[in-house]
Amino acid sequence: MRHLPVRMARWSARHARRAIAGWFAFVVLCLVAGIALGTNEATTKDFWVGEAGRAEATATEGGLERSPTERIMIRARSGELDMTAAGAAARDVTERMRGLPQVESVAAPVRSKDGEVLLVSVVLNGPELEGRKNVVPLLEQTAAVGADHPHLVVEETGSPAISKGVNDQRDEDLALSERISLPVTVITLLIVFGSVIMAGVPLLLALSSIAAAIGLSMVASHVMPDAGVGTNLILLIGLAVGVDYTLFYLKREREERARAGGRLGPEALVELAAATAGRAIVISGLAVIVSTATLYLATDVIFSSLATGTILVVAVAVASSLTVLPALLVVIGRRADRLALRRAARRARRGKPARAGKPETGRVFGALLRPARTRPALTLCLSVLVMLGLTVPALGLKLIDPGKDTFSRDIPAMRVYDRLTESFPELFVTHEVVTRSTPEQAAQVKRALEDLGRRAQADPLFARAPKEEPMVRTSADGRISVLELSVPRPAPSAEAIESLTRLRQDHIPATVGRLSGVETAVSGDVARGRDYVSHESDKLPLVLGFLLLMTFLMTVWAFRSVVLGAIGVILNLLSAGASLGLLVLVFQGTWAEGLLAFDSLGAIASRVPLFLVVILFGLSMDYQVFVVSRIQEARQNGMSAREAVLEGINRSAKVVTSAAIVMVTVFGAFVALHLTEMKQMGFCLAVAVLLDAVVIRLMVLPSVLLLLGERAWWPARRPGRTLRGQEPAVAGSPADVG
Repeated sequence: MRHLPVRMARWSARHARRAIAGWFAFVVLCLVAGIALGTNEATTKDFWVGEAGRAEATATEGGLERSPTERIMIRARSGELDMTAAGAAARDVTERMRGLPQVESVAAPVRSKDGEVLLVSVVLNGPELEGRKNVVPLLEQTAAVGADHPHLVVEETGSPAISKGVNDQRDEDLALSERISLPVTVITLLIVFGSVIMAGVPLLLALSSIAAAIGLSMVASHVMPDAGVGTNLILLIGLAVGVDYTLFYLKREREERARAGGRLGPEALVELAAATAGRAIVISGLAVIVSTATLYLATDVIFSSLATGTILVVAVAVASSLTVLPALLVVIGRRADRLALRRAARRARRGKPARAGKPETGRVFGALLRPARTRPALTLCLSVLVMLGLTVPALGLKLIDPGKDTFSRDIPAMRVYDRLTESFPELFVTHEVVTRSTPEQAAQVKRALEDLGRRAQADPLFARAPKEEPMVRTSADGRISVLELSVPRPAPSAEAIESLTRLRQDHIPATVGRLSGVETAVSGDVARGRDYVSHESDKLPLVLGFLLLMTFLMTVWAFRSVVLGAIGVILNLLSAGASLGLLVLVFQGTWAEGLLAFDSLGAIASRVPLFLVVILFGLSMDYQVFVVSRIQEARQNGMSAREAVLEGINRSAKVVTSAAIVMVTVFGAFVALHLTEMKQMGFCLAVAVLLDAVVIRLMVLPSVLLLLGERAWWPARRPGRTLRGQEPAVAGSPADVG
């Protein structure tokens, strides 16, 4: 694989038009294939985890699974509720809902304890996750009833309506993030290149890579179901790495062009860039892919979906940088050469000397690098202490599985949900106790479950009001039974969590747990969240262990240095730890709520830390590969260890920082979103990239390498010295990474 980027660049350069046409044909083919196959969305059973998952699997086996349910509230627009008018509206709702093919059943109206609200519950057909797709006709009928009864407020909420509202809000948020990140990305690229055409190339390739990856992800969903988050991540990661990889390649081609001074054609310049930047892009992309693949070890449909989306978009971005990018550079280069010849001819006719190429001054970054260059030991100690200090808050990390109680109140269904739970607090949380036994034990199990229900109603943590459904439901064959218990507290509350603990540890063992041969498991809103967090915590050591191992092995393979492998792991841990510490500091408390427009959960969304550590390791490897490869190249061109470090970092600092600005902008745009989980993710990624690009790559890494000298490259031998400034061979270049 050492010379693969050069061979691919050579072919693309010599067949530029075919390469460009082939790339866009590939993008179209991916999209057509994806649209033709459609997306295979994850079903309810794909989300089953732990004891709650076992309970739901058992209930589904007996035909007693949870159904998607909507609640229609009828209340007075002002003053007391007129029960005659409310009853007429309830009958109207019932008649309309029963006429819909999406509806399975409609319950009799129930009046709240204070008499101010009349509630109609509607059960939809199909599994729980299908509710959000089928709820639109129900919302339309509810609105029609409200219009027919103007003196009443008729409003609807429920898991299907809330899920639809969340999806709609997420789509609006993604559009907002694009409106923020795309203009800043364009401005950054214009500043870096000073050319509209050159600035447009990274953006064009990033967007085309995203389009191809979306199509491929739809195809891949038929192997691994899509949990509904893959496309979001493809947009997030695709724009970041797509622009980054193209940026690194473009900058290297421009450096080679400046060094050649017109002596080399566009084809040769592209091959020279491929021999250095192309190889680094391949290593960097593989590092991100390998790091992200560790998410599959979590055996979770959401993480698998995130991993698939990331791997696909990174792989496509790498492919675009190695195939269509060289072809585009040749086409642009030929045009630039013609324009340069015309300008040179005009200057010659006027008797003016040719302009010298602008050198890479690096003055700003030289100033940032000065502490590491002049006092590496002190800089290293202070930088590491700062990063460790930022990591300290992460020791108080608390995890929570965000449920509907945590969603934004900008969603209309959430505001109705608040009014619903205020009038009917028993609808906050439901625990589902599921048993499996022999048909002969059915009567005995039912009595034990009824006893469990009485014990729970005597417990102050549980709701005392009876539910409209029968307390115990039993399957037709008598083997499976379900008991539903209500808790008048939000799912994330300490009381709701304590009620689950007491149910599992006290009430069940004292009742149905005494029966021999009876399997018992608890599901419900709280159980799902608690079991999901527990599942992730159990998988964390395995995922983190493989992540550290893969990061180490990838670095050793890339640079043939065990020391650099160890340094890479430690620096990535510092970067990830500091960003997680800042995440906890900002989002786990309440002081930043007004600043970032969020309501603190008092904890961090359970999926965020594991996902972020994995992605951050991959993105940190991006910068590690590009910076260290430039240092290695300078070292292989005859510089001393100290000279190579300073030369490599000076040459890579501007492009790495520019790439970091793009990433920070893309990730930072997610802080403006409504969903707290996405805010946390975007904030942590943006902070981590910023810390990695500035503190790690400009202070910690150069300080370590300057202090270690040649020992940093152990056990690799020092390469033979070449003439300073000598052009590396295009194929088999000693400047190749690794």
